[in-house]
Amino acid sequence: MDVFVYGTLTEPDAVADVADSFVFVGPATLTGLRLVEGRYPTLAPGGETAGRLLRTEEIGALDAYEDVDGGLYVRETVPLDAPADYPETAAVYVGDPGRLDADATWPGDGPFADRVRAVLGEREVRVRLTPRDRV
Repeated sequence: MDVFVYGTLTEPDAVADVADSFVFVGPATLTGLRLVEGRYPTLAPGGETAGRLLRTEEIGALDAYEDVDGGLYVRETVPLDAPADYPETAAVYVGDPGRLDADATWPGDGPFADRVRAVLGEREVRVRLTPRDRV
């Protein structure tokens, strides 16, 4: 699975602590969500975020690291703009700013995961892989 990573997981040593098998595909940009610093980095509606595209089959290990079951982060899928031999989507983790002491809000009411899904469904959020000749 391809995953857009930002913050801590852009560093190979950090990923190696979480997953045994992975490869960085290349630099990427997430459009439609901006980086917000908190206790851990997260995302908020608007802007764009620089990061990397990570490929791994160990999505369960990443989910555990991001505490998806505990609700600290949610994992969602967004379109991936990349060459034809790549998957059409990439996963992205979004942390709950209220739990991360981050200065950001997600519009709407209800559980955080529902608000993230609603924004992703309403806005043009996507990952764009940076072409190798532009790196």
